[in-house]
Amino acid sequence: MNDDRHAVAAEFGDAVNMSAKELERWLTSDESRSVGQKDGGGESVGHESGRKIVDLLRTRKSDWTDGDYAHMRKVVGYIRRHLAQRPSGDVTETRWRYSLMNWGHDPLK
Repeated sequence: MNDDRHAVAAEFGDAVNMSAKELERWLTSDESRSVGQKDGGGESVGHESGRKIVDLLRTRKSDWTDGDYAHMRKVVGYIRRHLAQRPSGDVTETRWRYSLMNWGHDPLK
């Protein structure tokens, strides 16, 4: 694995703090489906990303493709940007948290 891919994988591992099982379970919830930007279809961008993240977490690193690494970069960028916009107060039942969870990061963990 070259240095860039190693760095991307490490950043992805740090940013995504939900297991494949936790994320898969979350993605079946009404809360998960209630948030995010929908690009013409019924599924939000974040929800679709969450499904890809589940696949990545279940795939051996040696089998990851250039497209997988590109998606990991997208995930890390989204999580970083979204964390910087944390609202004040209790975030337990907020759209902000739900959106992050679609991208594999639970800020309450």
